[in-house]
Amino acid sequence: MDVSFKIIVAVISVILTLIGYSFYFRDMFSGKTKPHAYSWLVWALLTAIAFAGQVSDGAGPGAWITGLTAVASFIIFGIAITSGEKNIVLSDKLNLSGAAIALLIWFFTKDPVFSIVLITIIDFLGFIPTIRKSYSKPYEETLIHYVLAGIKFLLAIIALDNYTLTTWLYPASLVLGNLFFVPMLIIRRRQLGSEVQVTKTNSQ
Repeated sequence: MDVSFKIIVAVISVILTLIGYSFYFRDMFSGKTKPHAYSWLVWALLTAIAFAGQVSDGAGPGAWITGLTAVASFIIFGIAITSGEKNIVLSDKLNLSGAAIALLIWFFTKDPVFSIVLITIIDFLGFIPTIRKSYSKPYEETLIHYVLAGIKFLLAIIALDNYTLTTWLYPASLVLGNLFFVPMLIIRRRQLGSEVQVTKTNSQ
């Protein structure tokens, strides 16, 4: 595939990323969105590691989005510490502990393929606290951010210069993760909206 085409696709992906995070930061600072610090800590570490792996394996423009996402994730984690989700339950702590153990295993592992598979598993563990919180509080996440996140990582895969398990597996898992998370948010918002309407009707 033509190199210039891949660069164009990567630039589009970067633009979508900036748009998505602009909505997310707007909602955070207005108090509407409350990120879960545990999830964003795991995501920040993983995307930074994945970015390093992609660069070392010649990912090219397809790695730009991973690097940009890592930077944004560290910033969101920092904000989430003070103004994010405060309801931290035991399952959140267990998932963070599991992710930390897996990261230690990754640190001592030299096989890049095994490492990227492990990172993908850790990412899922990191997503669980946000999924749990969003199931009961679906309006405390910015829907458009996750829609654009799924699209941007799909474009990032297209923009890769070198297709190996190390370069495409992690962004592919993020595409699938967002494809699951977005419908869940929409369904839960509709369900809770219906429940509120029924409650109002019954109280009249």
